[in-house]
Amino acid sequence: MKHALVTGADGFIGSHLTELLLEKGYRVRALSYYNSFNHWGWLEEIPANSNLEVVTGDVRDPHFVKHIMQGVDVVFHLAALIAIPYSYHAPDSYVDTNIKGTLNVCQAAKELGGIRVIHTSTSEVYGTAQYVPIDEKHPKQPQSPYSASKIGADAIALSFYNAFNLPVTIARPFNTYGPRQSARAIIPTIMTQIASGIKGIKLGDLTPTRDFNYVKDTAQGFLAIAKCDNTIGKEINISSNFEISMSDTLNIIKDILHSDVKFITDEQRKRPENSEVFRLWGDNTLIRELTGFKPQYTIRTGLEETCRWFQNAENLKKYKASIYNL
Repeated sequence: MKHALVTGADGFIGSHLTELLLEKGYRVRALSYYNSFNHWGWLEEIPANSNLEVVTGDVRDPHFVKHIMQGVDVVFHLAALIAIPYSYHAPDSYVDTNIKGTLNVCQAAKELGGIRVIHTSTSEVYGTAQYVPIDEKHPKQPQSPYSASKIGADAIALSFYNAFNLPVTIARPFNTYGPRQSARAIIPTIMTQIASGIKGIKLGDLTPTRDFNYVKDTAQGFLAIAKCDNTIGKEINISSNFEISMSDTLNIIKDILHSDVKFITDEQRKRPENSEVFRLWGDNTLIRELTGFKPQYTIRTGLEETCRWFQNAENLKKYKASIYNL
């Protein structure tokens, strides 16, 4: 599989995956969400490469999706709306992009002769852990419109495997962080504000735990899944098998940056009570057994590399640190 399409390539994980595929010798068709500014998001950070073809458009258009999928061997489908708080305000758009977009990708893959599809899920589909570590058999719990839309998208993708034998895998990354992550996430929120000199940072609940994964590990997980035929038809966690609280994570960041910043609880930034996912800790046994994949970054080394990136003035100016982003 040497010709890949990456949808959502202009985003955080998508741009890192695009870089990795180019590094490994793939020809990459990278989909960036259409805009009149002709701006390619984080793909702008990738040096010109003869193996990189950037196209702009929208996964909600089935005719466009089928057009850009012609001639590729594998599709890494990452295009999605991902911000949980915004899904409370605009749930209809999540259904259109996440569910209908996935349907369009799978339908085109089927009609074009059975293209390999790596569909991106999220650990949010599990909701608060009923047991830990969370393996792929853990019940799904739609605790936000976002997670509900991803549960629906996962089901659509798997239905094409079951009904049409389409070679589909559900890749389920846990909480990915690193350079280029959007300001809606807690780690870049902290780093950008500390780097901007802010001394008091408003946050939501810091007691939940997460299984954080450095973005380069997540990208390697996607590639490992795509290169292994035994992953077809399966849902597969990409996780570190390590649990840490939000509070402890932020204290590591403070230590790395030598900061005395104060964290202030803001009730408006808390999720609705039944929507908060209080515990995520992913079991990575399946991906390790099938592909040999294991994370290379510890939480400390990943945060150190991320801090260095956010401390770069050219990177920092791309963020509006003083504005709360849903």
